[in-house]
Amino acid sequence: MATKPLFTRVSTRPPTGSCARLPLGTLAPLLALCAVLFALLAAPAGAQGTGMGDAGLEARIGELTDLDRRYLAQQRTDLEDLARTELGAFFTGDPANDIPVMQRLLDEGVVTADDRRRLQAMGVVLGDLLAEDLDMHWVIYEDQVGRSRALRYRQSDNYLFPATMVSRRREAGDRTPVQEIYDKAVGIIRPVQEPLPFQ
Repeated sequence: MATKPLFTRVSTRPPTGSCARLPLGTLAPLLALCAVLFALLAAPAGAQGTGMGDAGLEARIGELTDLDRRYLAQQRTDLEDLARTELGAFFTGDPANDIPVMQRLLDEGVVTADDRRRLQAMGVVLGDLLAEDLDMHWVIYEDQVGRSRALRYRQSDNYLFPATMVSRRREAGDRTPVQEIYDKAVGIIRPVQEPLPFQ
């Protein structure tokens, strides 16, 4: 998955043709920035966010509000209408049907990398499939980063953030297939699920 670089290279070289040297005082802010960046890079992995209830973050978990439920319903309806009018296809709640429909929307250019609203609608539909398959439910997850609609496995500290699973990849030029995104999410939650009796 492509990620944005944490920082970009800053040139401290004088302009071409100039033999002037930079005074030491002008390097102090750059050195301070480097020290901060190195400290961040050395932070524990849990502080960087894994999508799985990070230990270092104070998170508040709440129920969906009526506004959240309406938003999710509108996202589903919009994507359903798009699939029906552009592809003559329908969402059924079955991953074997719905994942290929979403992939066609991407492959045929109906939903493009700059269409964040529809990419996130795909994430909502993908989230519904994951919720059904993994015994998860939609919640509101709030931490220092902000407020997100997430899937929670029962009452555990295991979360998925499906609304951005497709959008963040496509916007970064990552063309990972929808099926692979789905399978990766399943692979994150399956190991933490409680085994059924007699398994």
